[in-house]
This record gives sequence, structure tokens and C-alpha cells, in this order.
Amino acid sequence: MKIGLTILPHEWIFGGYLLSMWLRLSSGTGLGSRDTLLYLALIVANVALIVHCMRNGSTRNWRLRLLFYPIAMNVCYMVSRTAVPAIHPVLEDARLQSIDRAMIGTNLSIRAQAIVHPALTEVFSICYILFIPALLAGMIYYFVGDLEVLKRFFTGLFTLYGIGLFGYSVVPALGPWLAMSDEFTVPLRGWLITGWNAEMVRTGSNRVDVFPSLHCAVSSFILAFDYRHRRWRFWVHLVPCVGLWISTIYLRYHYCIDVLCGFALSAVSLWVVHLYSRRHS
Repeated sequence: MKIGLTILPHEWIFGGYLLSMWLRLSSGTGLGSRDTLLYLALIVANVALIVHCMRNGSTRNWRLRLLFYPIAMNVCYMVSRTAVPAIHPVLEDARLQSIDRAMIGTNLSIRAQAIVHPALTEVFSICYILFIPALLAGMIYYFVGDLEVLKRFFTGLFTLYGIGLFGYSVVPALGPWLAMSDEFTVPLRGWLITGWNAEMVRTGSNRVDVFPSLHCAVSSFILAFDYRHRRWRFWVHLVPCVGLWISTIYLRYHYCIDVLCGFALSAVSLWVVHLYSRRHS
């Protein structure tokens, strides 16, 4: 069996992200640091699951092999809070702000202050806070379904996360809500969900998770995948997704370039799924 035909595209890409972080942390913080050892453990677990599945490609082993990626993604997101500053201590907000100014002459979050209203803030906070349960529901929905569809879904989703997490490590940034806080003159006031969402972001952000916008990338990828494979899910999620995309700017979490690159990353991931599907159809 040829190894190129048994390792899925996202396994090369996400595995490359893990390897790059381990090498950079080994050089920057030493082989014995906590974060270096954690990435090494993820690499070993990843390889072990792939090899085990190659030896016995049962449905159970395939699902265990694929299950590694949502677990690893969450671990990597959390550890990025310490791992990324260790290898890239300089935040890149100023660079992202300058790109926005060069493209559109302004910062869209500052411009959006003209329409700030408690009702709008509440609506966009609802859209933003729904991202995590929607992502979890999507992964569970496809995970318990047809194995071949699941392979395609994870191929795209974790190609996206592999590239996106790497983006966090080379262009770490805080986002307008922190880096430009002194430039906002209109506070974002809402009601219950606004407070919950703001607290979730405050406590849950790893402080490097801006470029590219994975909220835009992941939601648009899932939306497009649903349109092809589960059309009813597409129609259910369409309006909340559009609200989520707007909320990334309105709520001051992302720069315009983050959002654009998020959509571009989604397109790349869909293209990878298309190539994989053609090869295995």
C-alpha cells in the first residue's frame, strides 16, 4: 500500500504544523520545555494512530484516527497562549492595521461605531457565541455519519485548522478590541448575551488568535460543505453565519485582512476536499 494514498491531505498539513511548532519550540525554548514536549506527544500520538489504522483499517480505527484532530486542535489552540509568544514574541497588530489602511483607508471596526446600538450588539453577540456549539454540532453530525463523508469533512476542516494555527504562530495579534481599545469612542453595550460573549472571549482567547479569522474560515467551510452534502443544514445555518461574519468586525475582534484571508483559507480547504474527492471517487 502506498503511503501517499493512505495518509489524508489534512494529516500531512496538520502534521506539518505540529512538526513546525515542535522544531521552533525546540530551538527557542529547549527540548525539555512543557510546550515542546506537548507538541512532541501530539506528533507521536498522531503517527501511532495512523500506523495502527494502516495495519487494521476498520471503521472503528478510522474514526479513532480522525478523532485525534479535533482533540489536537483544541489542545494546540490553548497552548498557543504560551507557545506562540515563546517563538514569536512580537505582536503584529500594527502590521495588520497598516494593511487595512492600505487596502481600504480605514479600520472597519472604527467605522462601524456609527451604527452601534444595543439591539445590534446583542444580535451580533448571539451570532458570534453560536460559533462553538455550531462547530461542535457539525463535527458530531458528520462523525457519526458515513465514514467517507466524514473523511472529506475532516480533510477540509483540519487542513483549514492546520494552516490557520500556523498563521497564528507567524502573525500573532490581539485584534482591534485590545490593540486599538483607546481609539474606540462608542462602547458596545447590549444585554445578557453580549455580556456572556464578551466574558467568553476575554477568558477564552489565547491572545494570538486573529490572523486569519478562523471564525470566518471555519463557518464558511462548513456552510459550503453542508450545501454539497447536507443541504438542509446549509439553510439552517446561512443567516447565523452571515451574522457571524459581520460580527467579527462589528464586535472589534478582527481586522478586514483577517476576514478576507479567512475566506481565502476556506476556499483553499474546499479545493483540497475537491481534489481528494476526485481522487477517491
